[in-house]
Amino acid sequence: MTLRKTAIAIALMSTLAACGGSGSDDSTPTTPTTPDNRFSYAATEMIINLTDDVIVAGYADLAAKAEALLLATQKLTNSTAQADLDAAQAAWKAARLPWEQGESHIFGPVDSLSIDPHLDSWPLNTTDLQTQLNTNSGFDAETIKGWNDDVQGFHTIEFLLFGDGVNGNTKPISQLTAKEREYLIALAEVFRDYTKQLDDAWQINHNPQDAAAKPYAELLKNPGVAGNTIYSSQLAVVEELINGMIAIVDEVGNGKIADPFGDSLATADTSKVESQYSWNSLDDFANNIIGVRNVYQGEFTGNSDRQGIINFVAAADANLATRVSSEIDDAIIKIRAIAGSNQQPFRQAIKDDAGRARIQVAVDALTKLKTTLESDVIPLLSRWKS
Repeated sequence: MTLRKTAIAIALMSTLAACGGSGSDDSTPTTPTTPDNRFSYAATEMIINLTDDVIVAGYADLAAKAEALLLATQKLTNSTAQADLDAAQAAWKAARLPWEQGESHIFGPVDSLSIDPHLDSWPLNTTDLQTQLNTNSGFDAETIKGWNDDVQGFHTIEFLLFGDGVNGNTKPISQLTAKEREYLIALAEVFRDYTKQLDDAWQINHNPQDAAAKPYAELLKNPGVAGNTIYSSQLAVVEELINGMIAIVDEVGNGKIADPFGDSLATADTSKVESQYSWNSLDDFANNIIGVRNVYQGEFTGNSDRQGIINFVAAADANLATRVSSEIDDAIIKIRAIAGSNQQPFRQAIKDDAGRARIQVAVDALTKLKTTLESDVIPLLSRWKS
């Protein structure tokens, strides 16, 4: 736009000169205008897509996987078949995937309803867990909901299904006691209930204390409308989404990986490794960043031609949009590469020199991505003509 205006001005000056326009030294020189570095982008389609086809779709999938996990644990009641325990383990991992990917947008009901700590508290309190097994029987869902979060949720179920994870991530069904089976089934029922509450909060009512409250999805898709006290503008929504991406990239690199990694091999601490019982840690980390890619690309199940944050970034800087996409993919690749050729679980890699070198490469990739999001993407919000 600036170039076009300049060309017109030059043409006009030439015309005036040809017509005998004033060439007096008293004329006021034209001061060049500063180029406007702001950009326009219509965000409505992107916000709707990310809400419906990424966030809501992800929580609906989690709720369905939680129902499948409950059914799988119920089959263990009197079973002596290893295949039934293997199926329950697979169901746990299947539920873990949409949850970990959803940590890229861990705002709204998952926070306000305390769903996150109910489902994913870490570390697990194995001492209290054993106390519950030793002193209780006839476990039921409503009683468990009143217990501390660190003896329920993903990781309690994981411990009972997979064992302690020290020498392996398999468990013979013969070692699954009657009480553990009762506890597992009740835990899976609690887990199912919380995931359904989260799904309902996004699709039906986000506040159980207010029967008239709207689905949280409607608040995200309709910022600035009367009654929406959470999002005043589309800018607020996009900022929420980008900050969610940054938060999980930071947590993976500077928390989930860095805490057990320690400053040296001598300070590496396997007790801090999340999902260590199932040896699912690297899948967790990769899925966290795949969740970032879902929000960035606007795709949850591989749908193409859907709008995501990449379209917002590209409206301002096409090269930056491509670079962010590349850095996300690179971080995922580097996380998966931690396993090495011998497929080391993360809890072993932190205790191995070669494994630690691969971990550092992944941490560096995450740091690079976080820096780009903070230093190059976030500033776009102030340039956006929203």
